[in-house]
Amino acid sequence: MSKESDLIAAMRKLALHPAARGLTDDCAVLPFGGETLVLTHDMMVEGVHWLPGQDMADVAWKLVATNLSDLAAKGAEPVGVLLGFTLGEEDTRFVAGLGEALQAFGVPLLGGDTVSGNGPRSLGLTALGRATCSPVPSRSGAKVGDTLWLTGPVGAAMLGFEALRDGTGRDSTTFRRPLPRLAEGRTLAPLATAMMDVSDGLLIDAARMAQASGVTFAIASESVPFPAALPDSRRDDAMRWGDDYELLFTLPPGLPAPVAALRIGVAQAATSSPVIIDGAVPHGNLGYMHD
Repeated sequence: MSKESDLIAAMRKLALHPAARGLTDDCAVLPFGGETLVLTHDMMVEGVHWLPGQDMADVAWKLVATNLSDLAAKGAEPVGVLLGFTLGEEDTRFVAGLGEALQAFGVPLLGGDTVSGNGPRSLGLTALGRATCSPVPSRSGAKVGDTLWLTGPVGAAMLGFEALRDGTGRDSTTFRRPLPRLAEGRTLAPLATAMMDVSDGLLIDAARMAQASGVTFAIASESVPFPAALPDSRRDDAMRWGDDYELLFTLPPGLPAPVAALRIGVAQAATSSPVIIDGAVPHGNLGYMHD
């Protein structure tokens, strides 16, 4: 168990409102008047989520995009964002990138707070959305026999991070400026039995969705999409690295995906392992976890 897992377990004793979904989902889902609000909050830390010296315009874009990706996994339409900002270097570049992201995704900035501090910077964003269907998709609805799908390749962000870190000049766009699958999420929401975004790694996020649903996902690695530039020897790394922000979802047996996606596995009766790859239990860390 990590400190993160321990803390979330303790917080579950406090998060008793039904909107919190037992802290087992990406977002809170709150009925409000005649609407259902979908709320999420993500943070980023310098040296963990972005490289020291990285263009702060890209950091701003990624902060917005990663939060909207959580809304995408609920099929929600973004309503606005609130920013928590630590003052530092290149704040004007951050503002520029923030404006680009807000315009690109059609979401307004509604407010927030600023602080100053020492050490690595931390940034937070709260994204608010409106549910477009009911019930709102969760991680916990997959049933035995459901098919498991992925909207795009995993591994491009890993390659982008390495290119940026090593200064190779290769494409780093997927790491710097991910694209939340908002339209795909809205299309899938009425049909998917379970859905989430891939942020911490395909294997660990698939395991989380399997555990929430009480099933085991059997994944065929040959069916998982990878970027063309990824060497075959690094496919296992790519399934554990994360930051790709594709949608991982399940559909009832026989139902084709209504969006561009690849079928990568099937839900089976729960076993001692929530994920099986090519018939075997994967070893080691399945993806990124905070210590």
